[in-house]
Amino acid sequence: MMQAFPSARTGTARLCLAGLLSLSVGLGPLPALAQHGPPADGQSQAKGQAQPRKAPEGRRLPPDATTEHSIDGPNGQPLKFTATAGSLALVDEEGKLQSEIAFIAYAKAGKPEEAAARPITFGVNGGPGAASAYLNIGAIGPWRLPTDGASISPSQTIALQPNPATWLDFTDLVFIDPIGTGYSRAADGDGKKYWSVDADVSVLAAAIARYLRQNDRLASPKFFVGESYGGFRGPLIAQKLQQDVGVGLSGLVLLSPVLDFGWLQQPRTTPWGFVTRLPSFAAAALERAGTTPSRELMKEAETYASGAYLTDLLKGPADGEAVARLSERVSTLTGVDPETVRRQAGRLTTHSYQREIGRDAGRVLSAYDTGVTGWDPDPTAPQSGFEDPVLDALQAPLTTAMVHLYQSRLNWRVENMRYELLNSAVNRGWTWGSGRSPPEAMGALKDALALDGRMRVLVAHGFTDLVTPYFTSKMLLDQMPVYGSADRLKLSVYPGGHMFYTRPDSRNAFHADAADLFARALETRSDGSAKAGSGSSGTVPEKRPTP
Repeated sequence: MMQAFPSARTGTARLCLAGLLSLSVGLGPLPALAQHGPPADGQSQAKGQAQPRKAPEGRRLPPDATTEHSIDGPNGQPLKFTATAGSLALVDEEGKLQSEIAFIAYAKAGKPEEAAARPITFGVNGGPGAASAYLNIGAIGPWRLPTDGASISPSQTIALQPNPATWLDFTDLVFIDPIGTGYSRAADGDGKKYWSVDADVSVLAAAIARYLRQNDRLASPKFFVGESYGGFRGPLIAQKLQQDVGVGLSGLVLLSPVLDFGWLQQPRTTPWGFVTRLPSFAAAALERAGTTPSRELMKEAETYASGAYLTDLLKGPADGEAVARLSERVSTLTGVDPETVRRQAGRLTTHSYQREIGRDAGRVLSAYDTGVTGWDPDPTAPQSGFEDPVLDALQAPLTTAMVHLYQSRLNWRVENMRYELLNSAVNRGWTWGSGRSPPEAMGALKDALALDGRMRVLVAHGFTDLVTPYFTSKMLLDQMPVYGSADRLKLSVYPGGHMFYTRPDSRNAFHADAADLFARALETRSDGSAKAGSGSSGTVPEKRPTP
């Protein structure tokens, strides 16, 4: 499901300490990588090809394991594939082991000569400190853990089900766990040297490049999908691969991303945080009334948020007439009691919204999806700290399901090591930079689109996400120039929250939008070797209108 940004228990979304430090995106030299075990896609090496270097001493993770599977794909036809669970060894210039990076790779079955033309997509979650399980068994992998509904139980069943919306019908998939997440570890037990914006991007780019070389996939069309902080990583990794490794990506899918941390957590003295979240509050009110949010239905809230609402916010809470206008309109849009809105001068916070909407029933809303609720542990208290009904409730079932997947289906058993789904030590120890400006990926995104006129980008959000509100991305993307064709950069918003893919209709629409991006990217490849639908199990699904 998700990753987001764990910090201390606060009752609000667990955020990435967004406004504390800043970043200078100057990335250091790439580390060297070595791999043990068979090639990760299960292919044997060609005659005369150099054998991989001897695995460095100190490996803790077992050799790679490849298994064969079949599920019913998106078109109802059998989808046969191989699954490889394994790791990449990070070594220094002398060949000494520095760390091991775990991955799970899925490759559609077919003739070996077809593999080079088939797209390959690398998936990374965020946090920082989150494993790729959310994307893998929540969104686009061949199996998924059902977690939809109005509430999530930590003790729910962990039985994985076939995922008809898997992306395997149009791309092979490789899910990577950054150091300190999943089973990825630093060799000396100290991963902090990898826990920075710069080092993290360098390591992930190196791991992607090594996987491509090790598995003879350098000629394949290459894509990246990242969620939340993983979405922030996407443009930086694309830039790093192109500039330092010599690998070009054909497309990026940025799911609930943070594109500019300066917009994520704003103090109450500035208006932007209130502006960007108001449309999500309004979308939540529509859902409570039984109406499915859509881009068309959200136009009123978006226009008000960036217009009259912002104007009155700038007048300040001392302007009684402005506060009166704010209170009436915000109450109407969000469903929050007018007196509560007035007490906050029209400046609703995420935490107050989570608690006020369900106060009479003793329920609290998730910041990750306002459609999911849980019990308030102390409903009569003026202030209450509570676990998030999505993020915290998912910790146990996702962790157990991933360990079970490794052991029972992928035949990759890791002994004496804990699987880290969401590692708060990584988040607490993260280095954000040393400049005065907060970290941002917009510059790298502009550079990537400007340099490669064939690259395509899909930014995907859920309407009822209060952690990374969709309206933030809309406002940022509206400031982007048009690089030749406006459809190269697309924003899609679906019913649901940060992990909108828990909802079947949104998951299917996301699949269709991603398939369309891949098809269009392949059509424009300069060498002409890959056409729309090449290597897929059938035709690319018809493009759906953006909800």
